[in-house]
Amino acid sequence: MQKEPTVRMTAVRRLYEVSARMGAGRSLSETLQAVVDGVVDGLGFGIAVLNLRQADGKFEVIAVAGSPEAKEALLGTISAADIFDAEFAIADKWGGLRFVPHERLPEGEIVGWVPEIPVSSAPDAWHPLDALFAPLHSPDGELVGMLSVDLPEDQRRPGQIHRELLEIFATQAGLAIDKARLTDALLAEKARLEASETTFRLVFEGAGNGMATIAFDGPEAGRILRVNDAFCHITGYTPAQLVGTVFVDYLRDETAGQTKQEIEQLSTGRGPYRFERTFRRTDGNDIWLGGTAAIVNQGKDLPRIILIQIDDVTARKDEERELRHHAAHDPLTGLPNRRLLQHRFNAALQRSRQSGRRGVLLFCDLNHFKQVNDQYGHEEGDRALREIADRLLTEVRHGDTVARLGGDEFAILAEDIDGDDLDVLMRRIDESIRQPLEGIDVRVTASIGTAVVSPYAADLDELLRTADNAMYEAKRRYRANR
Repeated sequence: MQKEPTVRMTAVRRLYEVSARMGAGRSLSETLQAVVDGVVDGLGFGIAVLNLRQADGKFEVIAVAGSPEAKEALLGTISAADIFDAEFAIADKWGGLRFVPHERLPEGEIVGWVPEIPVSSAPDAWHPLDALFAPLHSPDGELVGMLSVDLPEDQRRPGQIHRELLEIFATQAGLAIDKARLTDALLAEKARLEASETTFRLVFEGAGNGMATIAFDGPEAGRILRVNDAFCHITGYTPAQLVGTVFVDYLRDETAGQTKQEIEQLSTGRGPYRFERTFRRTDGNDIWLGGTAAIVNQGKDLPRIILIQIDDVTARKDEERELRHHAAHDPLTGLPNRRLLQHRFNAALQRSRQSGRRGVLLFCDLNHFKQVNDQYGHEEGDRALREIADRLLTEVRHGDTVARLGGDEFAILAEDIDGDDLDVLMRRIDESIRQPLEGIDVRVTASIGTAVVSPYAADLDELLRTADNAMYEAKRRYRANR
């Protein structure tokens, strides 16, 4: 069975993949299909159906993925505005999702298309009449569509991680649909821009997301020409502060030459260029902006401009960062877990092969820690583990990695160390763990085994086995000398 951190990392990876796919659509129809394809290809469901809410409130099935039969039966069907009300009245609320278990459906009543799958007797099995819905909303909270999913890949009702993943994806899908609608409108408007500046101004000023025009050609190239109210609200600046300034001066490159590369892609690509960048607000704080940029031809003998539209996506980026942190760190101590240790070991091994310098991997197992849990309970045991983790972080050198492998086992990755320096480090670790634990009358000590990280090391698993064997030999000597 996969451990939760592994499942979370897989979930994060899937979320990035399907979000990138969804964001690649250049029109509303492409975006809608990317949404359902992303659910089937990346989120672990066999079927996805997207109902788009029309101007009159009715719902039309616009996109289906995962089943030719479902697509043939459902695509293009139009339902009343209250089609989901009865089902939602008996649904379970899973955050922003709505789950309708089959056993609550009125007897003999079947709505829509039902997959032909075997019915399992397992209590958490997915039933062919079960239904899971994800409402899709625009940035201002308007319901723009309804995403329904079916046939989880493991044939079980989705657990917490997959619910969270689907909910985050539904939020992004709602934003993507809203943006795609606006992008379609803007692209259509672009063709009439030369003859209809009034119409463009109305769209520009009335847009719910931030918009700006930037000079692309001529002596003013790179300078902001116009901003709307939403752009000022997001960034914290007034139009007078923004107009005439260089737009890229507000951006922070995550990698060297990032802005230059993006401008080249914008100038050579077709259609809107999608970006996510950190932007310095007027208060000095950075926020994440997500949006599109497109080069617009204003007409004969007129310089081209860049039309950009932005939204503040800081909250989503924070959620993604939190997911990445949970996937790479031990939830109890906050130390790196084995996955992050593997990543740092790979980097250390590469540096060792380049420099020829050796390091060490220490495997540390606590002696008598079971007595702490037995005498004081697991809550005190957890507190003691956090205290020991803090001690280890204090004793190692800057740049060393302290990881928790599980239970009372820790690993320490130290680069460019050998001989006396290694002896000093091991002695410091041993002495720090031997110090009494606050409120606990159990003498906890450590047995430490080592394995050399050299240019010829094979992989982390092999070194952990070597260090583990050395640790058990140290533990055997410890017991023999007691």
